[in-house]
Amino acid sequence: MRGTVISVATALALSLSAVSAGAAGCLKGAVVGGVAGHYAHHHALLGAIAGCAIGHHLAHKAKEKAAQQAKTNPPPKQP
Repeated sequence: MRGTVISVATALALSLSAVSAGAAGCLKGAVVGGVAGHYAHHHALLGAIAGCAIGHHLAHKAKEKAAQQAKTNPPPKQP
């Protein structure tokens, strides 16, 4: 348990110190996946990897949906 906490804290510190490379959703997904993986027979690393991939995918879909809505529903013009 202590090793997992140290590993997650180190990974989080390294990821926050790096320059953003379009990792939208990855950090949040990795944290959630890591916790879920830890409780699923101590597979925190695999859970974090899967959570990162899923979080990034969902953030990309949300960004595309927002862009599509902005294209179809432009803001009203003010007089």
